[in-house]
Amino acid sequence: MLKPNKLVNSNFLSCLDLSAEEVFDILNLAQNFKNKTLNIEFKDKVLGLIFDKSSTRTRVSFQVAMSRLGGTTIDLNPNTAQIGRGEPIKDTARVLSRYCDALAIRTFKQSDLEEYANWSSKPVINALTDLEHPCQALADFMTIKEEFIDFSKVVLTFIGDGNNVANSLILCGALLDVEVRIACPKGYEPNPLILERANEIYENKNLLKVTNDPYVAVSGANVLYTDVWSSMGEESLKEEKDNDFAGFTVDSDLVSKADKNAIILHCLPAYRSKEITEEVFEGENNRIFQQAENRLHIQQALLASLLS
Repeated sequence: MLKPNKLVNSNFLSCLDLSAEEVFDILNLAQNFKNKTLNIEFKDKVLGLIFDKSSTRTRVSFQVAMSRLGGTTIDLNPNTAQIGRGEPIKDTARVLSRYCDALAIRTFKQSDLEEYANWSSKPVINALTDLEHPCQALADFMTIKEEFIDFSKVVLTFIGDGNNVANSLILCGALLDVEVRIACPKGYEPNPLILERANEIYENKNLLKVTNDPYVAVSGANVLYTDVWSSMGEESLKEEKDNDFAGFTVDSDLVSKADKNAIILHCLPAYRSKEITEEVFEGENNRIFQQAENRLHIQQALLASLLS
């Protein structure tokens, strides 16, 4: 029976904490969980959730994933915990390491996540920061693999802000040697350090492209992916960004320039008539809810690999 392989790194803070082989192992494990051909029990294991940002899919998928593994979760809400009153991260991390078997943290600064990992003796998982959303990227590539099987034949185009989701797609794409195109307005390109790191990994440097023209980016693409233009914490920038992103809506005209069998992805929540139209969102090439479901299976596979 298939068993999870222990990850080399004890934490999952970035897509780059995995090797290409480990990514494929997790995707394979997740598919087996999804197909119900694998059952792994981690009785009495406890996952702590520290969420400084609101969440639906990440929170619920982690809770259900841990439950399916036979463990439990505890919600460490900063509004009701001492960390919300200024307790140092290093103190919280050292205490929680004695109570929990792993921590999933959804916060703003990547440096805060790294400090938790530095002081925790148990695995720390990046459930989202402003820099990366690696669990989302794994679910995205699982969805793409289900559709196309062979990553070498895939062109993934992300249209929107060069945000945490784009960053993780770039890094995971580099590990898997997938062609990734990012289309964004000027001034909204992905983090230069992320691009530099990805280019160090890619065997073929031409597989990563950043452009300010969405029509160039979608030409012949197999996967069209978009996200909200204004992320959590950017509410004050909403009007400005709505103006800046004019022309970057994934609509039927833009989709028509992609491969005729191109699938549509969105990490949700979606704002119709902003980053995507209702017609495209509800179209037959939508794989958005399959993608959302896969968050659960990826989280289960990731936890199994970290706790094994």
